[in-house]
Amino acid sequence: MRIAIVGTGYVGLVTGTCFSEMGVDVTCVDVDAAKIERLRRGEVPIYEPGLEDMVLRNYKAGRLKFTTDLKEVLDDVEVVFSAVGTPPDEDGSADLRYVLEVARTIGRNMNGYKLVVTKSTVPVGTAEKVRNAVREELAKRGVDMEFDVASNPEFLKEGDAVDDFMKPDRVVVGVENDRARAIMERLYKPFMMNNYRMIFTDIPSAEMIKYAANSMLATRISFMNDIANLCEIVGADVNMVRKGIGADSRIGSKFLYPGCGYGGSCFPKDVKALIKTAEDKGYTMEVLRAVESVNDRQKRVLFEKLSKRYGGDLKGRKIALWGLAFKPETDDMREATSLVLIDLLTEAGAEVVVYDPIAMDECRRRVGDKVRYASDMYEAALDADAVLLVTEWKQFRLPSWAVVKKTMRTPLVIDGRNIYDGRELAEQGIEYACIGK
Repeated sequence: MRIAIVGTGYVGLVTGTCFSEMGVDVTCVDVDAAKIERLRRGEVPIYEPGLEDMVLRNYKAGRLKFTTDLKEVLDDVEVVFSAVGTPPDEDGSADLRYVLEVARTIGRNMNGYKLVVTKSTVPVGTAEKVRNAVREELAKRGVDMEFDVASNPEFLKEGDAVDDFMKPDRVVVGVENDRARAIMERLYKPFMMNNYRMIFTDIPSAEMIKYAANSMLATRISFMNDIANLCEIVGADVNMVRKGIGADSRIGSKFLYPGCGYGGSCFPKDVKALIKTAEDKGYTMEVLRAVESVNDRQKRVLFEKLSKRYGGDLKGRKIALWGLAFKPETDDMREATSLVLIDLLTEAGAEVVVYDPIAMDECRRRVGDKVRYASDMYEAALDADAVLLVTEWKQFRLPSWAVVKKTMRTPLVIDGRNIYDGRELAEQGIEYACIGK
């Protein structure tokens, strides 16, 4: 089976590589010639555990190819996945220009049946726009050619995306007829050998499922952050509260961990897009508006704790950030709490020193020399007036607290992910603060 994946970003490259691992002949397409050349040299432009080895293996085997020209591969493929970016516009809506350009390119160049599958996260109604774009281009050519559209939203967790794709907990596919369904079933059959986990729906429902899923997870996070902030005020321990409610089978324990705010490429963008979709239809998503507001506020919590500790005067203070990526096992800093903290701290006159196991180059690209870059976590803490734990990388879980105390000017640790034991730090003579206690 031969397919094309348009877009070699996070979703497109993982999708194409994992399909090729199962024996599918995959061509990944991207307009960025420099990125395609890097991939042909075996250089993977994103960090994702296990991905680089899989790309190299399948590229060498000839099952995974890269090109900048969709036209040259259209005649050879039956399915075209659109995995291009859908960045948020200023009003929060998803920008569909790249999705629709892929559709137009297909309509201008197809010479036989194609199944056009939207893999990008897109608002309800996008498939109809894709269909119309293809039809318009076919009409300009004066031809009437059969094609189908489908929606196949991704549910990949950054840092575990390869495993998620190879062993999915579910595959959602929105289709309109049996032909499209049969093609998608055949394509995903290798991933379903041990347990059939495909969910077929109509196309609007498939488009909505992705937004609803991410919005629910974001809601759980913001809810727990709100509870954590109240726990601090009333003297409760949010970790005990989390265990107590998580033991309820109707609630469960996942995504109930308080912290310093969610970020990344999905939750912030998808919450905004769903709010905007509702607004366009004359409806207000009151809960999601609150979710977004709580998260924006939560990204300031570590700064506010630090500022309060120093009486509002951070000028000249050296502050270390442990962690820059929005979550462990990725270099992704989109909507990361670290970016908010860097802005707040530098505006307050503090000197900011940062360390992250993977995301240092991404931070340099984003903020340049606004901060200092340490070679490890202990160098970041050298002569620091506080360490702020922002990303819960495994490397940060068991520091030598004796070294940290000896290294710091003021032994103060503010834990944005609640991974440390405050009593252990107290025994070492280190002042400790966290979320929700």
